[in-house]
Amino acid sequence: MQIPFHKAYITDDEINEVVDSIRAGWLTMGPKTIAFEKRFRDYIYKDSEVPEDRRFAVSLNSATAALHLALKATGLQPGDEVILPTNTFIATAEVVTYFNALPVLCDIEEATGNMDVSKIENLITAKTRAVVPVHFGGQPCDMDEIMGMAKNHNLKVIEDAAHALPSRYKNTMIGAVGDITVFSFYATKTLCTGEGGMATTTNQEYAEKMKINRLHGISSDSWKRYTANGSWYYEVVDNGNKYNTTDINAALGVAQLRKLDWMRERRAWIAERYNRAFRTKKCIILPVVKSDRETSWHLYVIKVNNRDELIEKLKAEGIGTSVHFIPVHKHPYYKTTYRYLDEAFPVANRVYEQSLSLPIYPGMTVEEIDFVIENVLEHAR
Repeated sequence: MQIPFHKAYITDDEINEVVDSIRAGWLTMGPKTIAFEKRFRDYIYKDSEVPEDRRFAVSLNSATAALHLALKATGLQPGDEVILPTNTFIATAEVVTYFNALPVLCDIEEATGNMDVSKIENLITAKTRAVVPVHFGGQPCDMDEIMGMAKNHNLKVIEDAAHALPSRYKNTMIGAVGDITVFSFYATKTLCTGEGGMATTTNQEYAEKMKINRLHGISSDSWKRYTANGSWYYEVVDNGNKYNTTDINAALGVAQLRKLDWMRERRAWIAERYNRAFRTKKCIILPVVKSDRETSWHLYVIKVNNRDELIEKLKAEGIGTSVHFIPVHKHPYYKTTYRYLDEAFPVANRVYEQSLSLPIYPGMTVEEIDFVIENVLEHAR
């Protein structure tokens, strides 16, 4: 049996939406992109008390692009510092370096893999400008504490929610908490457009800056130049980037958004099936979800003492797995350039050595789930 680590849940619904875009003639950013932004915004803020005119969503071609433009919108400058967890994909730190600013790494909680809020205060200096919490695996960070510290020190909070769609923190949807929240629609994510991202915010100025900078710094609604009501004239008002998405990608997003809640329920069902099975084996440490929040279950991460051996055993049986993440401080470029000390992150080091992400995607069959369970129980030590 061959079970990939992830397989996007694509049906005729997605195919028909893409075909519709192609037949309409809009291959780049156009009306379907704008419709996707609106539907995504409405989804994120559906239970929010935020006024309608303060709800914004900006589509981009990746979450990395969204993080970059979020930092730019909030005014990050060379020499500034941004606090983020070392347990994250490298893009979270990478975008900080685009500004010649310093990524300041924070150790993590052992149980959740999220940044340890008790360690943030000691990392704040006169140069700190922002905190970037990463909702690891889909479980929200301790946002009350993070938002409180940010307010006390006049810092911006830009949430890396690449894993956290849909997730909730104390009945608030992730995407409606921080100053700007960034989502990923990469091929392995809970909503998949192949490549893509979105930023949500209640700050109109930030939203407008991101919209302008996603397409070369050209003034707003530049895509309308090629509509019947458009004009050839445009102005470059900022030094922007080529970060816009396309209607083909947005078509996938529109279809995926319709089934987003069902896909989350399906992953939660798989997670509970794993939990029930793995509780019987003491050498397997299960994921911990705090009681006041809901995870998207983007990842299902166990901890075992024979992680590398287990990867190879499962691979031999045709089961794909992954490791999330190699900590930022361990990558040669970052370790050398920023002189991160391995001993400064004891929890992240320990978690990294033990963690293994198992397949958890909506299309998994009961037979496939049970095959994963059977082999993990047999080979975990």
